[in-house]
Amino acid sequence: MDLPAAIHRDKQALLRIVAGLFGLLGLQANQLDGQSGSLAPQRIALTLHGMIGFVLRPAEAAVRRLIVLVSLTLKTKAGTVRPMPRTLSETLAASRKDKARRAFRLFDPRLRLVRRERKAPAKTRATPRISFFGDGEVRTVDLGGRTPDNRDRDGLIASAALLRRLAAVKSALENLPRQARRLARALQRRQKIPRLKLQGAIRPGHPPGHRARRRHEIDDILRRCHHLAREALPDTS
Repeated sequence: MDLPAAIHRDKQALLRIVAGLFGLLGLQANQLDGQSGSLAPQRIALTLHGMIGFVLRPAEAAVRRLIVLVSLTLKTKAGTVRPMPRTLSETLAASRKDKARRAFRLFDPRLRLVRRERKAPAKTRATPRISFFGDGEVRTVDLGGRTPDNRDRDGLIASAALLRRLAAVKSALENLPRQARRLARALQRRQKIPRLKLQGAIRPGHPPGHRARRRHEIDDILRRCHHLAREALPDTS
């Protein structure tokens, strides 16, 4: 298979899908660059947030696999390898720096082998109410001041984290070789930690966002990218 052609095909498909996600927010894909990030909505409907996340999670996994494929085709060295942070303050400083740069997450989130027990739902406490009688009707006023589940009444949710993820995916797709060099440097750092067993960018098993049945075009792209990455990576078993 012509690997560069396959990478280009899936990259263009992902760029089109990401542009569509920006369109759902009423934005163009370049409107989160520079000072134009103020045009982005600060709060969006919960249903819209879920629709974008439904596509964005597998898209992120597909981009990671493209980065892995590009890293295998690079002939240049990864460059200077920075040491791993040694203290918590260094780790937090690096995290804040990456967050400001909208850095794309290069490694799959690891599967949790131990299932967490679900917490029992919090019991809603009764709140004081007062009723007014008159004109043939009863009007009740809740004096608690908030809904029992403490959610916003407008049905909106903050969009900052989602917008950062969208911007990171777009930036990674537009700079795949740069992201591949980032990955190579990160893998070199991880090789110096003997206790770190899972050092690769791709986790075992199904990728994040995998769905057994196709529900969106992104499902086909993720399946294709995952298969290509698995075939291209050396067998370490």
